Amino acid sequence: MEWKLFADLAEIAGARVIDVDAEPGDTVGDAFDALLAAHPDLRARVLEDGELADHINLLRNGQNVHHGDGMETTLAQGDELALFPPVSGG
Repeated sequence: MEWKLFADLAEIAGARVIDVDAEPGDTVGDAFDALLAAHPDLRARVLEDGELADHINLLRNGQNVHHGDGMETTLAQGDELALFPPVSGG
């Protein structure tokens, strides 16, 4: 499964696109755990009290997973996962 990382998250991980060991039938949480296992430096930036921080956006196919089954969302073939911090600008 492929993650797309944005802003400082890509800098921390060292790449904008990261492949992890997750496949259809796994959950978003499984893929997220695989991402953090492969890039543990991301933990301090994206976790609060062991959970995904409220200010970090996690999308599956362009939809925030908080609007559905959350980390229990089941992955399907071709799903696109993205993780990015809040965006601000003027």
